[in-house]
Amino acid sequence: MTWNPYAATDDEAVIGLLPPDFRLGAATSAFQIEGAAAEDGRTPSIWDTFCRVPGAVADGDTGDVACDHYHRMPEDVALLAALGLDSYRFSVSWSRVQPGGRGPANPAGLAFYDRLVDELLDRGVTPWLTLYHWDLPQELQDAGGWPARDTAFRFADYAELVHARLGDRVTHWTTLNEPFCSAVLGHVEGVHAPGGRSLADGVRAVHHLHLAHGLAVQRLRAAARRPLDLAVTHLLGTSGPATDSAADREAARRADAFGFRFYLDPILRGRYPRDLIEDLAAHRIEIPVRAGDLDVIAAPIDTLGVNYYRSMRSSGVDEHGSAAGARGLPVTRALPHGGLPVTGLGWEVMPHDLTDLLLRVARDYPGTPMVVTENGAAYDDQPDADGFVDDAARTAYLSAHLAAVSRARTAGADVRGYFVWSLLDNFEWAYGYAGRFGIVRVDRGTQSRTPKRSALWLRDTARRVRRRGVDRGARTGTDADTGTVRRRRRP
Repeated sequence: MTWNPYAATDDEAVIGLLPPDFRLGAATSAFQIEGAAAEDGRTPSIWDTFCRVPGAVADGDTGDVACDHYHRMPEDVALLAALGLDSYRFSVSWSRVQPGGRGPANPAGLAFYDRLVDELLDRGVTPWLTLYHWDLPQELQDAGGWPARDTAFRFADYAELVHARLGDRVTHWTTLNEPFCSAVLGHVEGVHAPGGRSLADGVRAVHHLHLAHGLAVQRLRAAARRPLDLAVTHLLGTSGPATDSAADREAARRADAFGFRFYLDPILRGRYPRDLIEDLAAHRIEIPVRAGDLDVIAAPIDTLGVNYYRSMRSSGVDEHGSAAGARGLPVTRALPHGGLPVTGLGWEVMPHDLTDLLLRVARDYPGTPMVVTENGAAYDDQPDADGFVDDAARTAYLSAHLAAVSRARTAGADVRGYFVWSLLDNFEWAYGYAGRFGIVRVDRGTQSRTPKRSALWLRDTARRVRRRGVDRGARTGTDADTGTVRRRRRP
């Protein structure tokens, strides 16, 4: 099945099946938008360090200023509200809240998030807080980073500090964003901070990220004075074989074990996949599990966050026809499907695979509520004379993927929301500012914000979904609940 972004589809009709309490929001992360890298007590993170490595980030870009959200936060929240989005997924900067990753909280750092939460609630937007989106304090990296077990306990301490300040108003807490990227891209592939290239370190990092998640869930549950919605977010996709050969089918099995079940099985089943353990043993690597770890990791969660961008095929041979293997990874070579449209970063557009992915999670991990916590596309946006971007391809992309979510719901997947990545054109990690995912254009020189066509489409879509709830309530004499949490401002 191929996808044509300009072909007539029934996507809008399918989106019309979404219930009025379905969450529609936008997502960002601290390092990618905040800037103010050395203000109010914030200390360097591993990404501040990695940005200084020659060649690590396109054009030598950094997050020092980013979108200047730290100073423009009220403007950005007002923009969210004007777009009719009911939820905002943001992350907290660990090194802003707890400089160095140890010790007491930094009052100035916490005060920023205090103001952000109040601003969101005053505007009727539900805060959806992520504790960790890859910006480990550099001092903890110097002490061993995620391959070191102690980092998991430092994370749990940090989670408690944030909850102590914001837990009276924030209901939705996500522990980690995409442990695969933190562990594999950062410690095995070397393309993300901290730039390591060791499979053994990557495996240790995965386990300690899982442990950090479980410890934080336990601490947050114990500290909560009212019910919380606790989640973890994983980057997921499908991984079928490139051909029907035995080598490719085996490669797909290994890719699924290392890139999918390695992350969901311990949290949702309380164990690591046996075939993955055997794959790693062939490389003389063990997952560093200690007694009681898996019970902690499997602490019950309320929601699984699913980030989806694309899927790949797996091949058991390399480009020369020999048995494939990338730096000792128990996965082999990932290939595009071919014949599909691509985004500005060359990523294939596959909305139908999002439906398949959500249905697989529902089938393999029954009873798991899901939210699509990231989905979006980078394109080579060209503004007109007024700064407006008529991003028809991104608009069609979002429509197709939101429809894919609706189709998964219709087929039985318990999916309760969808967050667009991203609200703003931001710092996109190793792509620097070249990877423009935002539904709002940010002028790098002036920092002015201009909603793109895709933002206006999302606004209109949110209105249609909410209007159905109002109309339904009027017909039945009930009040349609949009799911927005409203709290009084802290004294």
